[in-house]
Amino acid sequence: MDLPVMPPVSPMLAKSVPQIPPDASYEPKWDGFRSIVFRDGDEVELGSRNERPMTRYFPELVEAIKAELPERCVLDGEIVIATDHGLDFEALQQRIHPAASRVKLLSEQTPAAFIAFDLLALGDEDYTARPFAERRKALQGIVTGQGGSVHLTPATTDQELAQRWFTEFEGAGLDGVIAKPMDGVYQPDKRAMFKIKHTRTADCVLAGFRWHKTSTPEKPLVGSLLLGLYNDDGKLQHVGVVGAFTAKRRAELVDELRPLQLADDEDHPWAQWASAEAHQGQRLPGNVSRWNASKDLSFVPLRPERVLEVKYEHMEGTRFRHLAHFIRWRDDRTPTSCTYQQLEEPVTFRLGDIVPGLGPA
Repeated sequence: MDLPVMPPVSPMLAKSVPQIPPDASYEPKWDGFRSIVFRDGDEVELGSRNERPMTRYFPELVEAIKAELPERCVLDGEIVIATDHGLDFEALQQRIHPAASRVKLLSEQTPAAFIAFDLLALGDEDYTARPFAERRKALQGIVTGQGGSVHLTPATTDQELAQRWFTEFEGAGLDGVIAKPMDGVYQPDKRAMFKIKHTRTADCVLAGFRWHKTSTPEKPLVGSLLLGLYNDDGKLQHVGVVGAFTAKRRAELVDELRPLQLADDEDHPWAQWASAEAHQGQRLPGNVSRWNASKDLSFVPLRPERVLEVKYEHMEGTRFRHLAHFIRWRDDRTPTSCTYQQLEEPVTFRLGDIVPGLGPA
């Protein structure tokens, strides 16, 4: 491979802002795997945000890129799986599998698509030092969407339209809106763009905690709080965690949570978390991470008696997609009142109405 921009490249990042800023180019924020695509003839590499190649996990995209993109190019974008019900991030996570036979099967059962939103190189030309307006125009000329797997993200300079996208596209599983300065150059690993994401609140049951990675017997520190919501069957489902506490607050939580720790003869709704079979019928904490199989996911169970209000962005199936943020304790709420019914559901929106040809035929 011999391109003007060579792998690995860290993608350009965005910093969070509360409102959509004026005077920018606006795009939907896709919820998938960020990837920089490198193509030099028959050589294709799919880079990732952490610069690890994902090429082997998406063989169908490798073939699509060779069929649908120019011979020599470098594009920034997002790998997604589109369904009739919007983007499916859980199905996308299943694609990261060590077995080649499983990768091949999933590439046929849940094929991925690539949403292109920036151009880093074309032919022998390095585009990273050119303004975004010029990069976008060139990108429009090479990504037609005719092949069905590589698509161009919509973009607009109309701030009012971007605000409508922010509201409407959530129903298709999109994550918010990205704003890009029209004259901005491509800056790898720099927060040179802006992101505006959805936020909501929920009252959750505190059901356990994990020790912080720096915790010691002499100086114990709480790392994260485990959250639960009751489903229609009355089972407490694990929905996510709260972290990002100061060191002082982590130390305070040790004493604050001690009265909730279980006695030896007490049961817990997630007592079977270490059994792989138990995860089939109920969402429990401790399922093996696909990204780090050696990560310690054990936790200290607590009696599910306290309620806390958290801020979250959106749901991925039955759990929070990202880390939730602590707002306050809700001692006025009973744990059994913390159900999924309190969560807002965005109005459904078809992916094909956002990007023609994206999703099942």
